[in-house]
Amino acid sequence: MTEKWTEDKEYMSYVEDLLATEEVQRLGNYIQHMNSTRLEHSISVSYYSYKLAKKWNGDARATARAGLLHDLFYYDWRTTKFDEGSHAYMHPRIAVKNAEKLTELSDLERDIIIKHMWGATIAPPKYKESYIVTMVDKYCAIKEASLPIVSTVRGKWLQRFSRKEPVQ
Repeated sequence: MTEKWTEDKEYMSYVEDLLATEEVQRLGNYIQHMNSTRLEHSISVSYYSYKLAKKWNGDARATARAGLLHDLFYYDWRTTKFDEGSHAYMHPRIAVKNAEKLTELSDLERDIIIKHMWGATIAPPKYKESYIVTMVDKYCAIKEASLPIVSTVRGKWLQRFSRKEPVQ
C-alpha cells in the first residue's frame, strides 16, 4: 500500500470525512487480493488515482472519493454468488448504493464506481477519471496479489547475485 497518503493535505481534505465513517473502516475486516485488506486496497486505488487525475487535469476530488468507495461492499467475493450476475457486475452496483448512504454522489463519482470493472464488464466508462480508477484498480490488484512472489524472487536474486565469490 502507498505510504505517504496521510501526509498529503489536499488528498486528506477530500477523503477524511469518508475515512472517519464506520462503513469505510469496516473494509479493513475483509481480505481483498490475498495480501491486502479491502480498506488498504481502496486507499491505494484512491490515492494513486487522485495523483493521476491531478497530473492529467481531471477532477481530483471526485476521483479520490470514488476511488475510496469503489469496493464498498461487505462479503467475501470468492465465495458469495449472485443470481443476477457475476461479482464483477454486481459489486460496483452494491458499492454505489452503499456509497449513496454515506455521501451525495455526482454523476462522475457514480460512473467511476459503477464502471471500475470495465474489461470484466461490457459498458465502458464515460469520463477520463473513470478510466483512471479502472486502470489503477487493476494495477493495485496485481501488485497486491503478486507481492509475496515478487519478494521471494527478489530475495533469491539478491542472495544469488550479491555474493562476493564467483558461483561455480
